[in-house]
Amino acid sequence: MKKLIFLLFISLSLAQCIAIKSTTTTTPINSLPNNFQQINPTKLVVGIVIDQMRYDYLIKFYDKYGEGGFKKLMNEGYNLENVHFNYIPTYTAVGHTSIYTGATPATHGIISNNWYDKFSKKYIYCADDDRYSTVGAKYGGNKSPQRILTTTITDQLRLSQNMKGKTIGIAIKDRAAILPAGHTATAAYWFEGNNEGKFITSTFYMNELPSWVIAFNNSGKANTYLNETWNTYYDISTYTESLADNNPYEGLFKGKDTPTFPYNLAKLRKLNNNYDLLKAVPQGNSITTDFAEAAIISENLGKTEFTDFITISYSSTDYVGHLFGPNAIELEDTYIRLDRELEKLLNFLDSHVGKNNYTLFLTADHAVVPVPAYLNSLKIPGGYFDSKGFEKFVNEITLEYFNSNELVENISNYQIFLNKEKIKSLNLNVHNVSQIIADEIINFDKVYKTVTAHTLQTTSFTSGILQTIQNGYNQKLSGDILFSLEPSTIRHSKKGTSHGSGYNYDTHVPLIFYGNRIQKGKSNKYYPITSIAPTLAHFLHITEPSGSTDNLIYEVLK
Repeated sequence: MKKLIFLLFISLSLAQCIAIKSTTTTTPINSLPNNFQQINPTKLVVGIVIDQMRYDYLIKFYDKYGEGGFKKLMNEGYNLENVHFNYIPTYTAVGHTSIYTGATPATHGIISNNWYDKFSKKYIYCADDDRYSTVGAKYGGNKSPQRILTTTITDQLRLSQNMKGKTIGIAIKDRAAILPAGHTATAAYWFEGNNEGKFITSTFYMNELPSWVIAFNNSGKANTYLNETWNTYYDISTYTESLADNNPYEGLFKGKDTPTFPYNLAKLRKLNNNYDLLKAVPQGNSITTDFAEAAIISENLGKTEFTDFITISYSSTDYVGHLFGPNAIELEDTYIRLDRELEKLLNFLDSHVGKNNYTLFLTADHAVVPVPAYLNSLKIPGGYFDSKGFEKFVNEITLEYFNSNELVENISNYQIFLNKEKIKSLNLNVHNVSQIIADEIINFDKVYKTVTAHTLQTTSFTSGILQTIQNGYNQKLSGDILFSLEPSTIRHSKKGTSHGSGYNYDTHVPLIFYGNRIQKGKSNKYYPITSIAPTLAHFLHITEPSGSTDNLIYEVLK
């Protein structure tokens, strides 16, 4: 009798388990608990990267902004106030790739904009790919994202939907359009200047431009913008956040005797490579917005059952920043005008895609240092690095210690590549040569930190500049000795400025999430820039990019 009762109990238990299993496997997603389901799924993700935007531009120019651009994002979105790049070098290609892969150069493989390739013994560009050719112009399109070694968040979204949904990258710069859109992009478009004045692409994506791109290029917008005069948006006397309009720290367009308003673009274009001038004035941001809106309409983004992704990079801010510096009225006016472009874009998204149908993030690919000559005038340390003098100094070291000036193959991107074959032929130890050079170059003016590749492979740095160097070091691609300069020291002329370091002025950038399922709020908690991609992955309920390793921004996910 007991045996019979036991068998009945087992049978009932098995039947219950089968019923539970059957129920579990057939439950639709909208019946899952709230923490598993995607309420109000986002139909369009908009990634905005502003080239060379310091975080403090949000605050410095706040009173000059309108209500519908930066202010709207800050006040109605989630504003992360303490986001930093966590590697060196802080350059455009590296920044865009790190944002969208959630990884640093140590993993994703984009170690600079251009770098010395120790295998082919030549310089290579981050997006060049001779297997492909230009679509839409005579040149400028032999490009692809193939140097990225990992997937991007844009790749992961397409993979999660079995390649349904679209991803489109848009920018003035080719690398800023190509790298964010990833390997699986539907398209990437960038602006070819000189005498072309068109948005173009590569045969990596397609064999001919869509009709809407041809129509846009034929609309004459680029020409119209370059027939304008660039004057300040407000009365120039109100630009009290910047230095005087005519100061000794700003560069010049060809054809200008002083760096002062107004700028007659129709006249200047003749001396500044025609349509290339559009890249370096606020109107370059305007045509980027125009093209992005045309893409959203023509490609039906955000209008299907699948989630689309558009990446938009505003590149003109970088050109203006390099030429004039962060304390110039030209730079301030560029951001005042960019604010109006963002308002225009947000209004368009609200009306065309729908307020509850898109999710947006805004950040920057790097920031920038104030003009060192200006800092010096205020008795703040900073300066300029003598690259040619440094090369001579390194050769003197190898002659003194090893009786050869052929041990160094290349010096670039604050890295030294050794000639391994020559070192081997002299029966020298490469680690010993590397360490001696690293120990000696610290004595060169403006060099502040040095480290060998061997040390980076055998030591884990947990803070400071050496940690950022390590995060930017790729064992397969990087050099044998890496070094960084003193704060506020750059390789550049004494007019205008540059970036690339691991100091706060280059690493601290804005990050704002806005739109569908994003709560209002702000946080001053530190986050590395590589937190964006994994956070988006969890937000979208998809797999993180293959190289992504950093923590999520939980405040956004709440």
